[in-house]
Amino acid sequence: MSNEHEFDQGKQLIFCVLTTSDTRNVSNDRGGWTIRQMLETAGHKIFETWICQDDKMEIESIVEEWLRNPSIHGIITTGGTGLGFRDVTPETLEPYFTKKIDGFGELFRMISYTEDVGSKALLSRATAGIVKDKVIFSLPGSVKAVELAMEKLVLPELHHIVHEVTKHLYDE
Repeated sequence: MSNEHEFDQGKQLIFCVLTTSDTRNVSNDRGGWTIRQMLETAGHKIFETWICQDDKMEIESIVEEWLRNPSIHGIITTGGTGLGFRDVTPETLEPYFTKKIDGFGELFRMISYTEDVGSKALLSRATAGIVKDKVIFSLPGSVKAVELAMEKLVLPELHHIVHEVTKHLYDE
């Protein structure tokens, strides 16, 4: 019998990375590249990466395919979280959430505020949630914002979150 707060910090997790942007491509997708590098440096595996337009149907199509894959632990997106007309990532992803991780967006904006962003932090609609046994993090498109979210919030809690949402699969 294991302690409910024990989880394997060394376990390699498998993630997909999605960049949503009307202006990014393979050669200039610095946000997606940063997520991949930080995950791999932390010992995790990238199952697939994709770049798509800021388009609700395109985002849904990619995310739904990934959510059906039982070997994937989660998805991290970058881009489409601002206030622009074409920024549709949060409203596209949040209906899939079976549980929203409210603290992620709150803490990200708080940390952003104190890390030289100031009151502009309120423009971020970064969000996170659980879809059955997978976690989704939706980060802004800025490389600095991606680094901040990954370093301060995502990577430190990744194993714990995945453990919490998958432990029911192993309970007897």
